[in-house]
Amino acid sequence: MSMIRKLLEADDQAVKALIMQQPAENLFIIGDLEAFGYEQDFQEIWGDFDHNSQLKAVLLRYEENFIPFSLTKDFNAAGFAEIINHFDGKYILSGLKPLTAMIAPLLADKRKKPRELYYAKCTTVDQLPTLDLTNVKELQLADLDKWIQFINGVPEFSHSTVNRETKQRDMERGVGRSYMIKSDDGMVISSASTAAENSQSAMIVAVATASAYMGKGLATQCLSRLIADLHHEGKELCLFYDNPAAGKIYKKLGFKDIGLWTLYY
Repeated sequence: MSMIRKLLEADDQAVKALIMQQPAENLFIIGDLEAFGYEQDFQEIWGDFDHNSQLKAVLLRYEENFIPFSLTKDFNAAGFAEIINHFDGKYILSGLKPLTAMIAPLLADKRKKPRELYYAKCTTVDQLPTLDLTNVKELQLADLDKWIQFINGVPEFSHSTVNRETKQRDMERGVGRSYMIKSDDGMVISSASTAAENSQSAMIVAVATASAYMGKGLATQCLSRLIADLHHEGKELCLFYDNPAAGKIYKKLGFKDIGLWTLYY
C-alpha cells in the first residue's frame, strides 16, 4: 500500500536520493527545485512512499506543468492522476513516456494523442571530433544584442523570439549559456546554447548556423566546446529532437537515446 503526500524542505534528502540517480531524465525537476525549493505558490511536489516509508516516485507541479518521475512503473499512477484532476485550470502533463502513459488514461479530461519527442543524453566526451575550437567563444553580455539578432533571424526559430531580459537573467543566474562563432566582420554566424541548467545536468537548445555558412561544421564546433565544458563541470547533457536526421548529428557526438518524452496538452 502506498501513501502520497506533499513534500517539504525536510524531504529534500530523500527526493535527491531518488532523482539524482538519473540527472538528465530529471533535468526539469532538479532545476526547478534548486531554483525555487518547496515553499512556493507556483511550485509543489508530491511524493509516493511505499510501506517502508521509502520515497519511490514524485510529481512536480511548476505553474500549470506536471512532471512525474519514478525509477520503475511501480508507483501510484491513480493517486497522481487524482492530484492533477483537482488542479483548477488548464494544465500540461509531460515526462518520460512509460510514466505519463500510466497517468494520462486516468485523467478526468481525456487528452488527445500526446506530442512525442526523442530524448537523448550525453555522458562522455570520447566521441567528440578533434577540432580547432579557438574561434568558439562563450557569449558575454557585450555581444548579447548581436546574438539575439542572429537567433531571431533563424527560420527554424521563427515561432519564438528571444527576450533580452530573460536571456540576460538566465546567463547571470547560470541556468543558460551560449557558445558562438563570429564572422570576420563581427556578426554571430553559428551558436549552440544550454537551457534549464542545474548543478547536475543541462539541456542543449538553439543550435543554428547562418544559411550562408552552413555545411562548414560550425555548429559541430560550437557543440563540441559546449559538451566538453559541461562534461568538465560534471554535468549530464540532454536534448529533445523530433526528426531522426537531427538525431544522427547528435549521435555522432556521443548522444544516446534514453526514451521518448511525451507532452499531453
